[in-house]
Amino acid sequence: MKDVLKNSIKWSLSIAVITFVLAAIFSIISNLILNEVTWVIGLIVVLIIVFIGIFFDMLGIAATAADETPFHAMAAKKVYGSKPSIRIVRNADRFASFCNDVIGDISGIISGAAAAIVLIGLTIDLQINNGSPAEYAINVILTSFLAALTVGGKAIGKTMAIQYSKDIIFQVGKVLQFVEDKFHITIIKDKKDKKDKKRKQREKTKQNI
Repeated sequence: MKDVLKNSIKWSLSIAVITFVLAAIFSIISNLILNEVTWVIGLIVVLIIVFIGIFFDMLGIAATAADETPFHAMAAKKVYGSKPSIRIVRNADRFASFCNDVIGDISGIISGAAAAIVLIGLTIDLQINNGSPAEYAINVILTSFLAALTVGGKAIGKTMAIQYSKDIIFQVGKVLQFVEDKFHITIIKDKKDKKDKKRKQREKTKQNI
C-alpha cells in the first residue's frame, strides 16, 4: 500500500512538472506563431492543436484497450516494434495519463487561448467594434465550432482506438523502437523489470541481515 502511494505521488509530481514545461513550450510557440500570422493561418494553427489533442486522446485509449498477448507472439518472432508495444500496454495507465491528461488537456487549454487571439485578429480585419453583437456572434460560433470539433473528433478517435487498439499501439511501438535504436533512449520502461529489481534488492537486504 505504501509503495503504491509513494509511486503514485512520485508519478503525479513528475507528470505535473512535465505538464508545466510542455504547456509553457506549447504556449510560447503558439503565441509567437499566432502574433505573426493572419487570422486564417491562426485558425489553421488552432485546428492543428485541436487535432493533436484528438490524436493523443486516441493513443491513450488504445493503450488501455489493447491486449498484451498478440504482442508477445510478435516478440517471439522478433517483429520490429513488438517489445515497445508490450511495454506500452503494461504501462497503459501512465501512457494514457500522459496522452489524455497531459497532451490532451494542454491542447484544449492552448487551443482556447489561441482561438481568442484568432478572434481578435478576425475582428480587426473585419473592422468589427469591440463588444458589438457581431463580435459576440463570431465568438460564440468559433467557440462552439471548436468544441464540437473536439468532442466529435474524440468520439471518433475513441471508436477507432477501441476497434483498432492493437494496430494503433503497434504503430506507436514501431516509432518507439526507432527512437530507441536510433538515439538509444528507452522512453517507456518495463514494469516487470522494475519489480524484479526491487525484489532482488529486498532479497539481498534479507541475506545481509
